[in-house]
Amino acid sequence: MQNNNQNREEFSRTRGDQAHFKKKRSHKGAWAAFTVFLVLLIIGLFGAHTMYTNMKNAADKAYQPGLTKKQRNVSKVIANNKPVSILLLGTDTGALGRHDTGRTDTMILATVNPKKETIYLTSIPRDTKVTVPGDSQPYEKINAAYTIGGASGAVQTVQNLLHVPIDFYAIINMGGLEKMVNAVGGVTVTPPLTFKYSAANVQKGKTVTLNGAQALAYSRMRHEDPAGDYGRQVRQRQVLQKLVIKGMNISSLPRYKQILSSINGKLKTDMKFDDMVALRERYGDATHHIKSQTLQGETAVLDGIDYEVPTQDTLLNISNSIRTSLGLNKLSSLDATQDQTGDFTSRSADTNASNTSSTSSSQTSTY
Repeated sequence: MQNNNQNREEFSRTRGDQAHFKKKRSHKGAWAAFTVFLVLLIIGLFGAHTMYTNMKNAADKAYQPGLTKKQRNVSKVIANNKPVSILLLGTDTGALGRHDTGRTDTMILATVNPKKETIYLTSIPRDTKVTVPGDSQPYEKINAAYTIGGASGAVQTVQNLLHVPIDFYAIINMGGLEKMVNAVGGVTVTPPLTFKYSAANVQKGKTVTLNGAQALAYSRMRHEDPAGDYGRQVRQRQVLQKLVIKGMNISSLPRYKQILSSINGKLKTDMKFDDMVALRERYGDATHHIKSQTLQGETAVLDGIDYEVPTQDTLLNISNSIRTSLGLNKLSSLDATQDQTGDFTSRSADTNASNTSSTSSSQTSTY
C-alpha cells in the first residue's frame, strides 16, 4: 500500500510538471501491441502438442487474478462462440531503469469475433482525459489509471469510458519486446514515413525487416512524426500485425522455446490456461483478419497540462463500433459516466464525488 501511495503521489495530476512529462514521453513505446501478440501467440501455439506442458507452465506463471468483478459470464460467452474483449496494457516497467508500478504507455482494447474471424483493435491515447474510480482528483490522464488502481483500476476506467464489458486483461512490460521480435526472426514492415531514431533508420514506402532493437525504436519514436502519438499508433499496429502473422507460422520447436523464454516474467493476465485453450479452439481463426481504429481526441490544456479529449460524437461512435463488434446493442447517447469523462469541462473534486454513484452503476450494469 505504501508503494502504491508513493506512485500515486509521483504521478498525480496536481504534481505533474511539463518538463517531467516531456522527459517521460521520449521513452514511450508500443508495449500493448506486444501484449496482443503474446496473448494471441500463447493461444495459437496449442497446435504443437509437444509444447503443451511448457505452454501450461508459461500460462500459469502469467496468471494474475483480477480484483474487479466481471461484467458478464465470460465462460458462457466463450462456450457460445460469442465475441470477447481483452484490454491490453503496456507498461514501461522493466527497462530504462524503471522498477516502480509505472504508467501504461498505450492501451489497446481488442475484441475477437469468431464468426467474422476478425480481431478489432481500438487504441486509446495515453493522454485521454478520464475520471479514475476511487481517485481523489476530478480527472486524470488514462495512463495513470494503472498507477492509481492497478489492472482493476485500468479495467474499470476503460469500461466507464467506452461503456463496454472487458472480459480479460493482459499486461506486458517493455523489457521483453526486443527479445520477442528476435525470437520470431524479426518483423517486416513498410514505413509510412522516413526517420532515424536510435536503432531504427527507415525510409517511407521502402519495406524493411527489423530486428528486436530496430522494432523497439520503430515503435517508440513519436516526436519526429507529424501525427505525433497517433502516427506512432499506426506503427505500433504494424508491428503487432506482423508479429502475429510471423508467430503463427513458426514451426520450429527451438523457436517455440525461445519465445516462451522471452515472455517469462513479462506477461500478467487474468486469463487462465483453460481460457486460452478454449479461445484457441474456438477463436483461433480470428487472427486472419485484424482491423484497427483510434479514439481520436482534441488537445485541451487543463491546469497547465495537455490532455486528449474526444468529442461526444467521437466517443459515442467509437463506443458503438466496439459494441457492434461484441454483438451488443448500440447506444443512442452517452451515459452519465461517459459524458463526465469525454468533454472539455474541468470539474472539481466535489463534482467527482457526486458522480460516484453513477460510476458504480455503470460498473455493475448489464451489457
